[in-house]
Amino acid sequence: MSVKLTTTDKIKILNSEDVYSIMQKVLLRENKIDRNKEHFWVIGLAASQQILYVELISLGTVTQTLVDPMEVFSIALQKRSVRIILVHNHPSGDLTPSEADKELTDHLYQAGKFLNIPVLDHLIITETVYYSFLDSGLLEILSQSKKHVLRYQEEARIKQEGERAGKEKGKKEIARRMKQEGYDTEAIVKLTGLSASQLKRLK
Repeated sequence: MSVKLTTTDKIKILNSEDVYSIMQKVLLRENKIDRNKEHFWVIGLAASQQILYVELISLGTVTQTLVDPMEVFSIALQKRSVRIILVHNHPSGDLTPSEADKELTDHLYQAGKFLNIPVLDHLIITETVYYSFLDSGLLEILSQSKKHVLRYQEEARIKQEGERAGKEKGKKEIARRMKQEGYDTEAIVKLTGLSASQLKRLK
């Protein structure tokens, strides 16, 4: 559901405070009963960092809301957004990100990276305060996660590293890492150019 914004609401986003200044008003517009439920919104940004839209993706219960990544990014593609910011509220007033919050952010971050629609931040808000995944450093930590990276993306990255290394030592280091990460021999041979016998000798 698209959230109605005035012309003055469609500001250029420079930091998390700018996001909260808009989303606090959006939350306070909700009636008191709905404010006691978790909402999940997505803010779409233009290349200029100006707000294109605020979309309510999900309205859940007092403690959780379900979010479909396909819906998040299909709206971004339809509305030609080049970046997005995630926002949800915690009716309890506790701003601590739950494990489910972290998992969802990780999933959406990696999906955005693949679709070239980066997730810039995720805010947890209440009527008076907010928490920013970006400002706290949590988004940077989650960006290193490999849990939701597509297998072929990771293989392409490793192959590029091997090509850049270009030397036998570099290739062996890449192969060692792939073995540790559970890749099969055929994939390692294909991506590094080492022979199966060379792989066997690697410790």
